[in-house]
Amino acid sequence: MVISKLNLNKIQENINLVGEFLEKLQKLSRMPKKEFLSDERNPAASESFLRRCIEAIFDIGRHILTKSFAVKSLEYKEVAKELGKKGIVTKAYSEKLIKMAGYRNRLVHFYKEINHEELYSILKKDLSDIEQFLEEMQRFLTKYHKKMDS
Repeated sequence: MVISKLNLNKIQENINLVGEFLEKLQKLSRMPKKEFLSDERNPAASESFLRRCIEAIFDIGRHILTKSFAVKSLEYKEVAKELGKKGIVTKAYSEKLIKMAGYRNRLVHFYKEINHEELYSILKKDLSDIEQFLEEMQRFLTKYHKKMDS
């Protein structure tokens, strides 16, 4: 059900931002742990790129839900759930998004609890979750274009 057309330029701009931030995070992830931890700018940059990446992901999700399903003013975890319920992303990926939403809240509200080792661990183990978002969006946009063309 399409309530109004998606702003595909807005979505693409945010997808591009996610891609740019992901590249920077991947570059940081290739650093040896000792090197990463030896310069406080590395964890700070990682935290900033990660937070902004997650926020762009949820801006995209909120836009799709608002324009396509008239869903309004959702918090990040609710956006994640609705994206799965509406079939915009897989249900399994929706669960990952819920965890990402929780982590974003930690980054913003419990920033004192975030430590450099934790950030390094995320860089090494969890960047594929962001890559998966880009894949899920490509699938969704392909379906959206087909529906709009028919």
